[in-house]
Amino acid sequence: MTELRPAPQECPNNAINPATGLPFEGRGQYAGYLKPGTDCFQFFKRFPPREFFISRMRENTRFRITSDPNIPDQTIWGFNLGGNDPAVTPGPTVVSRYGTPLLVRQVNELPEQNGGFGAPEVSTHLHNFHDAPESDGSPCRFFFRGQYYDYHRTMQTPGFDDPDTNPDERVLESQSTLWYHDHRLDHTAENVYKGLAGFHLVFNDFDTGDEHTGFRLPSFPQFDIPLLLADKLIDPGTGKICFDLFGFDGLVGDKLLVNGVLQPFLEVQKRRYRFRVLDGGPSRFYELFLTNPDNPSQSIPFWVIANDGNLLPKPVRMPTSAGRGVQTGVAERVDLIIDFKKLARDLGVRRLWLENRLEQVNGRAPTGKILPAGQRQNVLIEFRLVGNAVPDNSVDPADPTVRFYALPSRPVPRITRTFTFDRRNGQWTVNGRFMDCGEIRFTVNRNSAERWILQNNSGGWQHPIHIHLEEFQIVRRNGQLTQPGSMDFSRKDVAVLGFNEQVELLMRFRDFRGDYPMHCHNVIHEDHAMMVLWAVQDDANDNNARP
Repeated sequence: MTELRPAPQECPNNAINPATGLPFEGRGQYAGYLKPGTDCFQFFKRFPPREFFISRMRENTRFRITSDPNIPDQTIWGFNLGGNDPAVTPGPTVVSRYGTPLLVRQVNELPEQNGGFGAPEVSTHLHNFHDAPESDGSPCRFFFRGQYYDYHRTMQTPGFDDPDTNPDERVLESQSTLWYHDHRLDHTAENVYKGLAGFHLVFNDFDTGDEHTGFRLPSFPQFDIPLLLADKLIDPGTGKICFDLFGFDGLVGDKLLVNGVLQPFLEVQKRRYRFRVLDGGPSRFYELFLTNPDNPSQSIPFWVIANDGNLLPKPVRMPTSAGRGVQTGVAERVDLIIDFKKLARDLGVRRLWLENRLEQVNGRAPTGKILPAGQRQNVLIEFRLVGNAVPDNSVDPADPTVRFYALPSRPVPRITRTFTFDRRNGQWTVNGRFMDCGEIRFTVNRNSAERWILQNNSGGWQHPIHIHLEEFQIVRRNGQLTQPGSMDFSRKDVAVLGFNEQVELLMRFRDFRGDYPMHCHNVIHEDHAMMVLWAVQDDANDNNARP
């Protein structure tokens, strides 16, 4: 079947490994306990894997975040390419294609000692692919050192097992920019902060990775580049990355890293590039601008073509007419198109800074203040333009006729459910209750739709809310219908709840059966109980309106 040994199989390999005393495979365990006969792959025979990827999670004690000799080597946990190569963060970018089922094997070779923070039991979530629970990376499905875990990706758009889904609309729900990260119960923040995250990119016949075909977006990988944003705290005494284990509000660092490097630079040709930007947390919000450091007062235009993992119906120009940049909460992604040829020709640009100009002084939320352009401490990455203009076959997002995927139709919801995200006794809650792996709060009907209302009744914090299994459409924010041309007018997997905000979503639950979480993606809040488990089953008919 494949060169993986032991060979992948439909049901978990729960044979005991004599070297560890544990099952070879971690699949079939729940909250640390083996549940024999569970977590066989759904639709494995229908969509047998045709591609395979293996990665080992390891510690790397000689990871460099900068060439500055005053900052020492860092210890990170990361992923490798499956051999004896060192672990890196972000991990290797996984590239897949709709219609080609994939199996990903993760091998846990993390150390027993964590050096101060991190948990060596892990569960890797592919955020937010359409996966069955056994391949979703549930916080309760963590596995141990010395075990492996196989994840089966059907590589199908939602609705493949739903007779009510219009086959002609399924392509409208294609995803593109995904990321994988650890999701271990109570320790997600520590493990992701320590490096257990990476990109997973999905292509199809429209978003092809080749600027000569389909939507003609810049070609991958030369002109299509993922950028993972993460801020870190540096211990002034040691120069090492550190983590506050006792801060329940959130964590904001004093150093801004892109792809694991402190304020890097990238040489770019004079043409269009696609940058897939991910807010990797743990708690910081960003508002992104381009700044010409040689003339900071210039307004530098760029285009947003995707929100979370999904292409927008059409490109959105930034900055907005009100002078605002593009905002992200933790786990949100935005795909940007920057036309370096046009900027060099029209504005005389020789270099550009991608800046975060949104002030945030604690882990609860940004202040809302926009900081002045051109401040070095707010720089994420510097783009240095080199050479003459080069041939460019990619689409020009400034063309008003450019269109990508329309939004799919909205079915009639079966029921309305309301969820309030709040705080009690120093912990974070959903509808006044804490996360519990032993409690499924409610069950939805498979292949149905529901209206979910998410509420934040506080003026003191904000929450980026993530729902597993399927994306949603934001129907209303604070009672106002979403409008074409706005960032909310899209398919999403994270909904940011601002101060005293209410968001209405249209949810669908197709194809798979089993349990999934909804949680705040400020991962500090998530680890301190702001999460709820729910399930999908045939004809559940659960009408609990406030579970």
